[in-house]
Amino acid sequence: MNVKNLINRPILKIKPYVAGKPIEEVKRQLKIKRVIKLASNENPLGSSSKVYEAIKNHLNQIHRYPDSSYFYLKKKLADFLKVKPYNIVLGNGSDELIDIIIKTFVNEDENIITSKATFLEYEIIAKVNNRKIITVDLNNFKYDLLKIRKKINPKTKIIFIANPNNPTGTYINKKELDDFINALPKRVIVVLDEAYDLFVDVDDFPKSLDYIKNKNVIVLKTFSKSYGLAGLRLGYAVSNRDFCFYMEKVRQPFNVNSLAQVAGMVALEDKKFLELTRKVVLEGKYYLYRQLNKMGLNYIPSVANFITIDVKKDSFDVFKEMLKFGLIVRDLKQYGLNNFIRVTIGKKEENRYFIKILKRVIRRCK
Repeated sequence: MNVKNLINRPILKIKPYVAGKPIEEVKRQLKIKRVIKLASNENPLGSSSKVYEAIKNHLNQIHRYPDSSYFYLKKKLADFLKVKPYNIVLGNGSDELIDIIIKTFVNEDENIITSKATFLEYEIIAKVNNRKIITVDLNNFKYDLLKIRKKINPKTKIIFIANPNNPTGTYINKKELDDFINALPKRVIVVLDEAYDLFVDVDDFPKSLDYIKNKNVIVLKTFSKSYGLAGLRLGYAVSNRDFCFYMEKVRQPFNVNSLAQVAGMVALEDKKFLELTRKVVLEGKYYLYRQLNKMGLNYIPSVANFITIDVKKDSFDVFKEMLKFGLIVRDLKQYGLNNFIRVTIGKKEENRYFIKILKRVIRRCK
């Protein structure tokens, strides 16, 4: 029997998400000892030392199921965000929350709208759930809100907006978002994915939580990036009480493990670590800008912790060549950006090494 006959039909058409290469895999494949990963927008400083200590102190409890109500973490988050605990739904990373949102709100005959060249999981998870997704071209590497509005039809239920956008690092400002949300039909829900919001260094970035009281808005945030907890998978959604009530019905029990809960609580308290992270990223960003300008390479100005660069060559060729020097960056062909790579802003010595190798690789590639 052909195995494909046993598979849920929508799954057959899905192109799986391609994650950034792990360091250990590159070491093993290329037999090299030193590898620098600047592909997955991880925190260059790692995690707070206080998080490591808290996890170590909690290891003797890992035989117990975690608190499925997440009482203490929700309380800390609510105080931090100035909302109520019932406004928060926790997830095993933002990916799981995207799945929960689609399952909670989108019926079989309804559709979802997002952009092309954005976080790929919106489209992948929609297709896994057999929901129709409509994608709209970016305009100058930025969400085209006017085109998105024109694509809304009577069956549109959710619009996903990554703000800042991954992989371009562009953002929707407050006025643009205000005008967009105010013009939407009341039946449409906007999901604002703010994975990179704590790196933003502009004054007109929207205060997204202001929308959740009176608008159909869900805000996604994560501990993966600025807090350096990517390996623990901890994200959360913030919205009105009713939306969260129904999302909690869909959420699996124990979806956030006990170590992630402990780490999240401690990470929120370590404000100095967050400040240092921002400082390192912002200084690194402007260093890379200067060097790329000297090289005559175009890049997309970013408000996130990464920069997307036009290498004027086949991006996969550049990616492969950089691997030979133990440097992992992100090839953006999967996003339709064929001549672009995305580099995570690293520590000072990592940024310098990236520029050194990029110069060498650009000369090598045809």
